[in-house]
Amino acid sequence: MKRVGLFLLTNIAVILVASITLSLLGVGSFLDESGTNLNLQSLLIFCFVFGMTGAVISLLLSKKIAIWTTKVRIIDMPANQQERWLVDTTRELADRAGIGMPDVGIFPMEQSNAFATGANRNKALMAVSSGMLQRFDRGELRAVIGHEIAHIANGDMITMTLLQGVINTFVMFLARVAGFVVDRVVLKNERGLGIGYYITTIIMEILLMILASIIIMYFSRVREFKADAYAARLTRREDMIGALKTLKREMNIPDQMPESLNAFGINAGKREGMKALFMTHPPLDARIKALEELQI
Repeated sequence: MKRVGLFLLTNIAVILVASITLSLLGVGSFLDESGTNLNLQSLLIFCFVFGMTGAVISLLLSKKIAIWTTKVRIIDMPANQQERWLVDTTRELADRAGIGMPDVGIFPMEQSNAFATGANRNKALMAVSSGMLQRFDRGELRAVIGHEIAHIANGDMITMTLLQGVINTFVMFLARVAGFVVDRVVLKNERGLGIGYYITTIIMEILLMILASIIIMYFSRVREFKADAYAARLTRREDMIGALKTLKREMNIPDQMPESLNAFGINAGKREGMKALFMTHPPLDARIKALEELQI
């Protein structure tokens, strides 16, 4: 997949590192007392614990990695009137949404984009690109900020963590069952676990994670519609529609947003066929139409 969220990439890294480490330490074989069959109940419990841990670690790291990846400059003290407006508008919308004031930042990028992330809805991060600040009018920019505030207020990162934890559980479980089958049926290892089990487990975890990301991407697309609607009510529907139309006009500007962070940004391009399953955002036309039909 191409547009993988930063959260998902971090999660995959955590799970793979944990799996490799456990394999090297000889932990996680989960054979019964005879050493010939898997103890599926113990295996499922083990996978659930480590699967949820991997998702939680990814969530806790999301804010720091986002700052590092996009070179976000946090506005501690506004340096000019524009930065002051950005901070004050974010505070106003955060208060209206009933969340704590997020850190506000600007990241260097010509393309208009924005994202929000963080483990705590009261200590999140909301950042906009320098290009967006330069070209969007204040009504549109306010709507974009409202969109990102919506992601925070709706607890999208927390929900994604729970979903990813469940996915991790089944990915780890199925990968180990597949490894056991290969070890027994293909390699004819009658007792214990051979190298085929460990190699197959790692390969299957990678493949299953990629397939499972389709679920995460679907969740991301659904949440975009909800964040648009939330922003339309928090600010003005006309401004949210205007922001999306401005993004459409700017689609010819090279996309500099790191692919790993597109799950949290507001922009997204069109894809067809199988690629559409891995889109983090719905097509802009679909989002505009949904807002036009929204009952406020």
